[in-house]
Amino acid sequence: MTLRLAGRGATLAALCFATIAGAADLSARVNVDWTDPHAFSDTRDNPGIRQMRPEEWLALLSRHLQQRADRILPAGERLDVTFTDVDRAGRVEPWRGPEWNDVRIVKDIYPPRIDLRFTLTGADGRVLASGERKLRDSAFLMRSTPDDSDPLRFEKRMLDDWLRKEFKPKRG
Repeated sequence: MTLRLAGRGATLAALCFATIAGAADLSARVNVDWTDPHAFSDTRDNPGIRQMRPEEWLALLSRHLQQRADRILPAGERLDVTFTDVDRAGRVEPWRGPEWNDVRIVKDIYPPRIDLRFTLTGADGRVLASGERKLRDSAFLMRSTPDDSDPLRFEKRMLDDWLRKEFKPKRG
């Protein structure tokens, strides 16, 4: 019985190590960070009391971008992205009264916006591409999303669109 438990423990430890190693490998290829989130448009314009803290939704957007970019980038390339401003879809409308302080109203007049800087580096360390981008989706409510319950679905879709456009495979 002791051997069986040790075997399971060893298997569990190996599985945990593989998961951590996989995450470390992913973060080595795609690095995402952000400037001061309390200066972002979304944080300034949506003073809800019980809203998700900016660090929480930025971590979710970062993880999404890491996973998607890792699938697109050729082996050996590295992508560094810094979010410089984020304005998520929707707004808190305080004039509706205190019971609405933490309800994000999503309308077409409140589209998602993400400003970012990026650097794409090749396996040899040479910069392949870099720049600043202002991502906007004024028609965000006219397109479907795979998961209508995800509060960041519009921002994630906008990042996916940017990755496909910016890093589409070269055909030759």
